Amino acid sequence: MTTAGVDEAGRGPVIGPMVIAGVVLGARAAKELRKRGVKDSKLLPPAERERLEPLIKEMAEAYAIKVVEPRRIDEVVSRKGLNLLEAEVMADIVRELGPSLVIVDAPGRNTSKFKEAMRSRLGGLSVRIRAENRADRRFVHVAAASILAKVERDRRIAELRERAGYDFGSGYPGDQKTKEFLLKVLGGYPFPKDQIRWKWATMQNLLDERRRTSLTDFLE
Repeated sequence: MTTAGVDEAGRGPVIGPMVIAGVVLGARAAKELRKRGVKDSKLLPPAERERLEPLIKEMAEAYAIKVVEPRRIDEVVSRKGLNLLEAEVMADIVRELGPSLVIVDAPGRNTSKFKEAMRSRLGGLSVRIRAENRADRRFVHVAAASILAKVERDRRIAELRERAGYDFGSGYPGDQKTKEFLLKVLGGYPFPKDQIRWKWATMQNLLDERRRTSLTDFLE
C-alpha cells in the first residue's frame, strides 16, 4: 500500500498564492523523517523547515507541489468557496501521485463533506481518503507535505517582497505591516496586482474605507 499526505500553506493571506503539496512516503522513510524532526510546519522555525525540505524530497517516493495564484482564488472562491477549491487541487495531486491511501489535512469541521468533495473530483480513481482536522500534527506524511508547501510559499513571498522593494510582512490580514502596505498599493505604490486577493474581506474593507475617505474629502 502506498500512502500520501497532502496539506496546504497560505490559505488565509490576502497577498500571495496558496500552495498545496502532496508527499508519498514508504514506511521506512516515514519513520526516519519523523526521527529527523519532521512535524507540522507551523511548529518549526524557518531554518528548520528549509533544512528538512530537501531531505523530504530525497526520501519521498514521489511528491507534487501546486501553486494556486490569487487570481484563481478570487475567481473560484466567489462561486464555490475556498474549501471546494482546496478539494479540487488536492484531488489533482492525488491523481498525479496515485497512492492507495491519502491522508489530508481537511479545513473546517465537516471532514466528511470535504472528503466527498475530493472524491467527486477524482474521476473514479480507486483511493482511500482519510480527511482529518490537524492531520499535520498526527501523521508524518501530512507533516512532510506541510513543510514542502510552506517552504515553497515562503519563497514566493520573499520574491514578492524583493520585487516590491518593501517589507509587507507575512501577507496575512492580521499583520499590521501587510495592512499598511495594501493602503500604499491602493495609493499607487507599484506592486503586481495579480498577487493580491481582491475579493478578500480585508481588501474590500480597505477599498470601502478609501471610498468613504475620498467622498469626505470631496464634500469638504
